[in-house]
Amino acid sequence: MGKGTVKKIILPIALILTTLCLSGIWLYCTWEKIPSSIRIKAGVSQELAWNLPVQGEVYLDRAAAEEEAVPAVGMQMQSVKEDASIQVNFGNPVTFVANQMQNYKMDVKLFGFIPFKTVDVQVIPDEMLIPAGVPIGIYVKTDGIMVIAEGEFEGQDHTRKEPAKHVLQSGDYILKVDGEEIGSKTEFMEKVNGCDGSELVLTIRRNEETFDVKVKPELNLNGEYKLGIWIRDNAQGVGTMTYLEADHTFGALGHGINDTDTTLLMEVKSGSLYKTEIVSVKKGQDGTPGELTGVIDYNLNNKIGTVEANSVGGIFGTLNEDIAQELQSEALPIGLKQDVQAGSAQILCCVDGNITPQLYDIEITAIHLDHDNVNRGLELHVTDPDLLAQTGGIVQGMSGSPILQDGKIIGAVTHVLVNDPTRGYGIFIENMLAAAS
Repeated sequence: MGKGTVKKIILPIALILTTLCLSGIWLYCTWEKIPSSIRIKAGVSQELAWNLPVQGEVYLDRAAAEEEAVPAVGMQMQSVKEDASIQVNFGNPVTFVANQMQNYKMDVKLFGFIPFKTVDVQVIPDEMLIPAGVPIGIYVKTDGIMVIAEGEFEGQDHTRKEPAKHVLQSGDYILKVDGEEIGSKTEFMEKVNGCDGSELVLTIRRNEETFDVKVKPELNLNGEYKLGIWIRDNAQGVGTMTYLEADHTFGALGHGINDTDTTLLMEVKSGSLYKTEIVSVKKGQDGTPGELTGVIDYNLNNKIGTVEANSVGGIFGTLNEDIAQELQSEALPIGLKQDVQAGSAQILCCVDGNITPQLYDIEITAIHLDHDNVNRGLELHVTDPDLLAQTGGIVQGMSGSPILQDGKIIGAVTHVLVNDPTRGYGIFIENMLAAAS
């Protein structure tokens, strides 16, 4: 086979492979530009400017309701029955209007005929939130005793003991010992040490399942009965409150409280917020995250609220009435995903010991409507010279700082890029509010 023949074969194959590769990239980018869920404010006309070669069929989510109004397109309200739908062409900007809070589905088809994606469409209240931006001290207790890891220890006969091996595992929550509820790590350790070598029945929760296991403690070199596990029953630290609602409920952090060792989201039974003051700042540098250092006095008199939920989208609870009154300021509308634009924005936070939050300039450099990680929907770049001078950019403790754009709350700061502290991530405010509900 001559060189000319080989070229005639290779070139078409290369062209086909290149075309397939570029097509795959285009399909992936198109997929990412279409969010898996869309939220529409009730009674407010909102534009979706995807400008993609796709069409959508919008219909009532039959699992959610029996009969309601479907969002109308082109500023005209339509009322249709349960088995009806409307067609939407996203080649041009589309305006949605909905008066009733209801859930819908939208089947998106590429070029109008290739099934591509199913999108949840939810009509939500047109909410107003008070941006907070104040530092908070956080203390939470786990819902049970969390197992961090299982291991071994040296017994009195100088052999390695592993009583909990293949019985308990990282992420388990111990709820009871011999049928009695356990309220703290100290109480659990006393139960184990006081067993006199008898087998214990532990009630544990693993993922969504609760069941009993049996384990027999062993004596260590100090004559104490042990199971060979590391456990935790609380977590504490400093963060930032994102928003306050009229009923004194709050949202903070923009991400959940995860165990530092297992990285698992901690299942919280109860928690409290405390007054805190930022007393020093460790500036972020390339490869080393910075940190806000706050003084927290866990005195009952300094308690300002309760933590009632810990979720992937943040922590949520209720503030004491007097603190809620202190934080009262102008409420702002929320900005949904379709409202957010790349470009100038601001974050609200305290970094210099001043108890009054300050606005600092940032740039939104990328918007991910359908990111796999709910906490990284927004990419941020700190541009404010004052904030850069004080912190070097985004530092630990700033998580939860509200992000504002065009007079709306659009999200909250969640993470920093370790290799570039001037850059980080944020969560869309609508995802944070969804996590609170």
